[in-house]
Amino acid sequence: MTNVLLIGAGNMGFAMLRTWVGGSGHRFSVVEMHEALRKRAEDVGADAYPDVSDLPAGYRADVIVVATKPQAVADALARSTDNLREGGLVISVAAGITIAAVSRSIGDNARIIRAMPNTPAAVGEGMIVCCASHHATEADRDRASALLSVVGRVAFVEEEDLMDAVTAISGSGPAYVFYFLETFSAAAVSLGLSEELAMTLAKHTVFGASKMALERDTNPSDLRAQVTSPNGTTAAALSVLMDVRQGLAPLMHQATEAARRRSRELGLQSP
Repeated sequence: MTNVLLIGAGNMGFAMLRTWVGGSGHRFSVVEMHEALRKRAEDVGADAYPDVSDLPAGYRADVIVVATKPQAVADALARSTDNLREGGLVISVAAGITIAAVSRSIGDNARIIRAMPNTPAAVGEGMIVCCASHHATEADRDRASALLSVVGRVAFVEEEDLMDAVTAISGSGPAYVFYFLETFSAAAVSLGLSEELAMTLAKHTVFGASKMALERDTNPSDLRAQVTSPNGTTAAALSVLMDVRQGLAPLMHQATEAARRRSRELGLQSP
Protein backbone atom coordinates (compact mmCIF):
# COMPACT_ATOMS: atom_id res chain seq x y z
CA MET A 1 0.00 0.00 0.00
CA THR A 2 1.29 3.44 -0.93
CA ASN A 3 1.41 6.11 1.77
CA VAL A 4 0.24 9.42 0.31
CA LEU A 5 0.61 12.66 2.25
CA LEU A 6 -1.66 15.47 1.07
CA ILE A 7 -0.62 18.92 2.26
CA GLY A 8 -3.57 21.25 1.94
CA ALA A 9 -7.20 20.09 1.83
CA GLY A 10 -8.89 23.15 0.35
CA ASN A 11 -11.13 23.00 -2.69
CA MET A 12 -8.73 21.23 -5.04
CA GLY A 13 -7.04 19.08 -2.42
CA PHE A 14 -10.35 17.85 -1.05
CA ALA A 15 -11.80 17.31 -4.53
CA MET A 16 -8.97 14.86 -5.21
CA LEU A 17 -8.94 13.37 -1.72
CA ARG A 18 -12.56 12.30 -1.52
CA THR A 19 -12.30 10.49 -4.84
CA TRP A 20 -8.95 8.93 -3.95
CA VAL A 21 -10.17 7.56 -0.65
CA GLY A 22 -13.12 5.90 -2.31
CA GLY A 23 -11.28 4.27 -5.17
CA SER A 24 -7.49 4.06 -5.04
CA GLY A 25 -6.67 1.60 -2.25
CA HIS A 26 -3.84 3.78 -0.89
CA ARG A 27 -3.47 5.13 2.64
CA PHE A 28 -3.94 8.89 2.90
CA SER A 29 -2.74 11.32 5.52
CA VAL A 30 -3.60 15.01 5.38
CA VAL A 31 -1.95 18.08 6.84
CA GLU A 32 -4.41 20.96 7.02
CA MET A 33 -4.26 23.84 9.49
CA HIS A 34 -7.95 24.79 9.28
CA GLU A 35 -10.08 22.69 11.59
CA ALA A 36 -13.20 22.59 9.41
CA LEU A 37 -11.22 21.44 6.37
CA ARG A 38 -9.36 18.90 8.48
CA LYS A 39 -12.64 17.55 9.83
CA ARG A 40 -14.12 16.95 6.39
CA ALA A 41 -10.90 15.16 5.36
CA GLU A 42 -11.34 12.88 8.36
CA ASP A 43 -14.98 12.34 7.48
CA VAL A 44 -14.06 10.80 4.12
CA GLY A 45 -11.55 8.43 5.70
CA ALA A 46 -8.17 10.18 5.81
CA ASP A 47 -5.90 10.60 8.82
CA ALA A 48 -5.71 14.37 9.31
CA TYR A 49 -3.28 16.53 11.29
CA PRO A 50 -3.03 20.29 11.87
CA ASP A 51 0.71 20.45 11.17
CA VAL A 52 3.54 18.36 9.69
CA SER A 53 5.05 18.16 13.17
CA ASP A 54 1.93 16.29 14.34
CA LEU A 55 2.46 13.35 11.98
CA PRO A 56 3.28 10.05 13.75
CA ALA A 57 6.94 9.59 14.69
CA GLY A 58 8.84 8.01 11.83
CA TYR A 59 6.09 8.63 9.28
CA ARG A 60 7.37 8.42 5.71
CA ALA A 61 5.32 9.11 2.60
CA ASP A 62 5.87 7.42 -0.74
CA VAL A 63 4.17 10.38 -2.39
CA ILE A 64 3.66 13.94 -1.14
CA VAL A 65 0.95 15.91 -2.92
CA VAL A 66 1.17 19.66 -2.30
CA ALA A 67 -2.17 21.41 -2.79
CA THR A 68 -1.63 24.59 -0.79
CA LYS A 69 -1.90 28.14 -2.06
CA PRO A 70 1.12 28.98 -4.27
CA GLN A 71 2.69 31.29 -1.70
CA ALA A 72 2.67 28.52 0.93
CA VAL A 73 4.34 25.81 -1.19
CA ALA A 74 7.96 26.56 -0.31
CA ASP A 75 7.38 26.45 3.46
CA ALA A 76 5.15 23.37 3.24
CA LEU A 77 7.76 21.41 1.30
CA ALA A 78 10.73 22.56 3.36
CA ARG A 79 8.98 21.41 6.55
CA SER A 80 7.99 18.03 5.13
CA THR A 81 11.32 16.97 3.62
CA ASP A 82 12.01 14.50 6.42
CA ASN A 83 8.63 12.85 5.86
CA LEU A 84 9.40 11.83 2.26
CA ARG A 85 11.02 8.43 1.97
CA GLU A 86 14.20 8.13 -0.08
CA GLY A 87 13.25 7.90 -3.72
CA GLY A 88 9.77 9.24 -2.99
CA LEU A 89 7.74 11.38 -5.35
CA VAL A 90 6.50 14.94 -4.95
CA ILE A 91 3.42 16.04 -6.90
CA SER A 92 2.69 19.76 -6.88
CA VAL A 93 -0.72 21.05 -7.96
CA ALA A 94 -0.07 24.69 -7.05
CA ALA A 95 -0.70 27.10 -9.93
CA GLY A 96 2.40 28.74 -11.36
CA ILE A 97 4.91 26.97 -9.10
CA THR A 98 7.76 25.67 -11.21
CA ILE A 99 9.68 22.43 -10.87
CA ALA A 100 12.78 24.48 -10.04
CA ALA A 101 10.94 26.19 -7.16
CA VAL A 102 9.84 22.83 -5.79
CA SER A 103 13.41 21.51 -6.09
CA ARG A 104 14.78 24.43 -4.08
CA SER A 105 12.47 23.51 -1.22
CA ILE A 106 12.63 19.71 -1.25
CA GLY A 107 16.11 19.02 -2.70
CA ASP A 108 17.87 19.13 -6.06
CA ASN A 109 17.60 15.40 -6.66
CA ALA A 110 13.92 15.13 -5.86
CA ARG A 111 11.56 13.33 -8.18
CA ILE A 112 8.88 15.87 -9.02
CA ILE A 113 5.70 15.92 -11.06
CA ARG A 114 4.17 19.33 -11.58
CA ALA A 115 0.45 18.86 -12.18
CA MET A 116 -2.39 21.17 -13.11
CA PRO A 117 -5.79 19.62 -12.31
CA ASN A 118 -9.10 21.42 -12.54
CA THR A 119 -12.19 21.55 -10.38
CA PRO A 120 -14.24 18.93 -12.30
CA ALA A 121 -11.96 16.49 -10.46
CA ALA A 122 -14.62 16.83 -7.74
CA VAL A 123 -16.98 14.75 -9.90
CA GLY A 124 -14.32 12.47 -11.39
CA GLU A 125 -14.22 14.41 -14.66
CA GLY A 126 -11.05 16.43 -14.20
CA MET A 127 -8.40 17.20 -16.78
CA ILE A 128 -4.95 16.90 -15.26
CA VAL A 129 -1.86 17.90 -17.22
CA CYS A 130 1.59 17.03 -15.85
CA CYS A 131 5.23 17.80 -16.47
CA ALA A 132 8.02 15.68 -14.94
CA SER A 133 11.40 16.76 -13.59
CA HIS A 134 14.61 15.35 -15.04
CA HIS A 135 15.01 13.05 -12.04
CA ALA A 136 11.50 11.61 -12.30
CA THR A 137 11.46 8.11 -13.77
CA GLU A 138 8.96 6.42 -16.06
CA ALA A 139 7.72 4.59 -12.97
CA ASP A 140 7.14 7.97 -11.28
CA ARG A 141 5.09 9.11 -14.25
CA ASP A 142 3.08 5.91 -14.09
CA ARG A 143 2.51 6.34 -10.35
CA ALA A 144 1.36 9.92 -10.80
CA SER A 145 -0.91 8.92 -13.66
CA ALA A 146 -2.43 6.08 -11.64
CA LEU A 147 -3.08 8.39 -8.70
CA LEU A 148 -4.39 11.35 -10.66
CA SER A 149 -6.45 9.37 -13.18
CA VAL A 150 -8.85 8.48 -10.36
CA VAL A 151 -10.18 12.04 -10.66
CA GLY A 152 -10.01 12.51 -14.42
CA ARG A 153 -7.99 12.22 -17.59
CA VAL A 154 -4.19 12.66 -17.38
CA ALA A 155 -1.86 14.02 -20.03
CA PHE A 156 1.83 14.98 -20.00
CA VAL A 157 3.73 17.79 -21.68
CA GLU A 158 7.50 17.59 -22.04
CA GLU A 159 8.20 21.34 -22.01
CA GLU A 160 7.43 23.01 -18.70
CA ASP A 161 6.85 26.38 -20.38
CA LEU A 162 3.62 24.91 -21.74
CA MET A 163 2.22 24.56 -18.22
CA ASP A 164 1.28 28.25 -18.23
CA ALA A 165 -0.85 27.63 -21.31
CA VAL A 166 -2.34 24.53 -19.66
CA THR A 167 -3.23 26.63 -16.62
CA ALA A 168 -4.95 29.17 -18.87
CA ILE A 169 -7.00 26.51 -20.67
CA SER A 170 -7.93 23.53 -18.51
CA GLY A 171 -6.92 24.95 -15.13
CA SER A 172 -8.94 28.16 -15.34
CA GLY A 173 -11.27 26.89 -18.06
CA PRO A 174 -14.11 25.62 -15.84
CA ALA A 175 -14.63 29.20 -14.62
CA TYR A 176 -15.05 30.32 -18.22
CA VAL A 177 -17.71 27.67 -18.74
CA PHE A 178 -19.49 28.59 -15.50
CA TYR A 179 -19.53 32.23 -16.55
CA PHE A 180 -20.85 31.22 -19.96
CA LEU A 181 -23.69 29.40 -18.20
CA GLU A 182 -24.42 32.55 -16.19
CA THR A 183 -24.58 34.76 -19.27
CA PHE A 184 -26.35 32.14 -21.41
CA SER A 185 -29.13 31.69 -18.84
CA ALA A 186 -29.35 35.45 -18.27
CA ALA A 187 -29.88 35.89 -22.01
CA ALA A 188 -32.64 33.28 -21.85
CA VAL A 189 -34.32 35.21 -19.01
CA SER A 190 -34.16 38.39 -21.10
CA LEU A 191 -36.11 36.54 -23.79
CA GLY A 192 -38.91 35.83 -21.30
CA LEU A 193 -38.04 32.42 -19.83
CA SER A 194 -38.12 31.82 -16.08
CA GLU A 195 -34.79 31.76 -14.26
CA GLU A 196 -35.20 28.09 -13.36
CA LEU A 197 -35.99 26.98 -16.90
CA ALA A 198 -33.30 29.26 -18.35
CA MET A 199 -30.59 27.69 -16.21
CA THR A 200 -31.83 24.18 -16.90
CA LEU A 201 -31.73 24.82 -20.65
CA ALA A 202 -28.26 26.36 -20.43
CA LYS A 203 -26.76 23.56 -18.33
CA HIS A 204 -28.19 20.69 -20.35
CA THR A 205 -27.41 22.32 -23.68
CA VAL A 206 -23.76 22.73 -22.71
CA PHE A 207 -23.61 19.23 -21.22
CA GLY A 208 -25.24 17.60 -24.23
CA ALA A 209 -23.11 19.45 -26.76
CA SER A 210 -19.93 18.64 -24.81
CA LYS A 211 -20.88 14.97 -24.63
CA MET A 212 -21.46 14.89 -28.40
CA ALA A 213 -18.07 16.51 -29.00
CA LEU A 214 -16.37 13.95 -26.73
CA GLU A 215 -18.12 10.84 -27.98
CA ARG A 216 -18.25 11.50 -31.72
CA ASP A 217 -15.14 11.29 -33.86
CA THR A 218 -16.09 14.55 -35.54
CA ASN A 219 -14.44 17.96 -35.53
CA PRO A 220 -16.47 20.51 -33.51
CA SER A 221 -16.57 22.78 -36.55
CA ASP A 222 -18.31 20.00 -38.47
CA LEU A 223 -20.77 19.48 -35.60
CA ARG A 224 -21.47 23.21 -35.65
CA ALA A 225 -22.10 23.10 -39.39
CA GLN A 226 -24.56 20.23 -38.93
CA VAL A 227 -26.67 22.38 -36.61
CA THR A 228 -26.50 25.51 -38.76
CA SER A 229 -29.06 25.84 -41.54
CA PRO A 230 -28.39 28.58 -44.12
CA ASN A 231 -30.18 31.80 -43.14
CA GLY A 232 -31.66 30.06 -40.09
CA THR A 233 -31.80 30.99 -36.41
CA THR A 234 -28.44 29.41 -35.53
CA ALA A 235 -26.75 31.22 -38.42
CA ALA A 236 -28.17 34.50 -37.15
CA ALA A 237 -26.71 33.94 -33.69
CA LEU A 238 -23.36 32.72 -35.02
CA SER A 239 -23.00 35.86 -37.15
CA VAL A 240 -22.69 37.71 -33.84
CA LEU A 241 -20.55 35.16 -31.99
CA MET A 242 -18.17 34.72 -34.93
CA ASP A 243 -17.60 38.41 -35.60
CA VAL A 244 -13.85 38.70 -36.26
CA ARG A 245 -13.47 41.85 -34.15
CA GLN A 246 -16.01 41.61 -31.36
CA GLY A 247 -17.01 37.96 -31.36
CA LEU A 248 -16.11 35.06 -29.12
CA ALA A 249 -12.77 34.14 -30.74
CA PRO A 250 -10.93 37.42 -30.02
CA LEU A 251 -12.37 37.48 -26.49
CA MET A 252 -11.12 33.93 -25.83
CA HIS A 253 -7.68 34.82 -27.11
CA GLN A 254 -7.53 37.86 -24.84
CA ALA A 255 -8.84 35.95 -21.82
CA THR A 256 -6.53 32.96 -22.12
CA GLU A 257 -3.51 35.16 -22.78
CA ALA A 258 -4.31 37.12 -19.61
CA ALA A 259 -4.48 33.86 -17.65
CA ARG A 260 -1.22 32.57 -19.12
CA ARG A 261 0.52 35.85 -18.34
CA ARG A 262 -0.68 35.71 -14.72
CA SER A 263 0.50 32.12 -14.39
CA ARG A 264 3.97 33.20 -15.50
CA GLU A 265 3.92 36.06 -13.01
CA LEU A 266 3.06 33.67 -10.19
CA GLY A 267 5.97 31.44 -11.24
CA LEU A 268 8.39 34.38 -11.15
CA GLN A 269 7.14 35.32 -7.67
CA SER A 270 7.77 31.86 -6.26
CA PRO A 271 10.71 31.60 -3.84
